[in-house]
Amino acid sequence: MQLFYHPDIAEEAQQIIFPREESKHIVKVLRKKEGDLLHVTNGKGFLFVSELTLITPQQCIAKVIEAKKEEKPKYYLHMAVAPTKMNDRYEWFLEKATEIGVMEITPIICDHSERKVVKLDRFERVLQSAMKQSLNFTLPKLNTPVRFSEFISDTPEGTKFIAHCENEIDKKSLRSSLNIGGKYLILIGPEGDFSSEEIELAKQNGWNPISLGSTRLRTETAAIVACHTAALLNEE
Repeated sequence: MQLFYHPDIAEEAQQIIFPREESKHIVKVLRKKEGDLLHVTNGKGFLFVSELTLITPQQCIAKVIEAKKEEKPKYYLHMAVAPTKMNDRYEWFLEKATEIGVMEITPIICDHSERKVVKLDRFERVLQSAMKQSLNFTLPKLNTPVRFSEFISDTPEGTKFIAHCENEIDKKSLRSSLNIGGKYLILIGPEGDFSSEEIELAKQNGWNPISLGSTRLRTETAAIVACHTAALLNEE
C-alpha cells in the first residue's frame, strides 16, 4: 500500500483535493487514472480510502469511500534529544523513531551541544516520509528547540527520565523503570553527555536518572534504544 499525506483532511471529509505538486506526482510519476484508489492519512490517526474522480497535473480530486481511525497506542512517548553535530545522524533518529512509534520530539540545547541551530522544516519532511514509509497514520509532534534548563522546569505531566553516562548508585535501567501504558518523557544528551550541573538540576526537578545499558552509546543510538524499549514493553 502506498500512503499519501494530506494534513488538512477533516474526519468527516467527503472529498480530498490534492495540491499542485502532489497532483503532478500522481499524474506524471504514478500515472494514476480516474477510478484508482488512493490511501491517504492526515497524520492524526486517520486512514482515508479514496477514489480518484478528477485527474489533472494542476489538481487531483478524490472521493472518500471510507475513513478509519487507528487504535490509540497504549503509551505516550516524548523524546527530548540534543541535536547531533552531524545533521544526518539526527535525521536517522527521527526516521527510526517515527517507524517505532514516538509521539513527540523536542530538540534540546545543552551545555555540551555542538549544534544549536536546526532546520525544522527539513526535520518535518523526514518525519512525514518515515510516517508514510512505515504505514503509520500518526505524525509525531515536532517542537521548536529549547534550552535544557527551560525544558526540565516547564514540561507536561508524565514520568520523567534522564539518560546519562555518569556513575550513579541509584541509576536504574529504563526497562525496569517504565510502567506499561504510561506517559514517558526521556532526555538524551549531546556528544559529550550532559554536564554534571545539568544532571543535578534535572534531579532537583523530578527527573529520574536511568541507564540504557553497559556500553557508551551515541546520541542517536541511545534515543532509538529508549524508543524501542518503551515500544517493546507496551507490546507485552
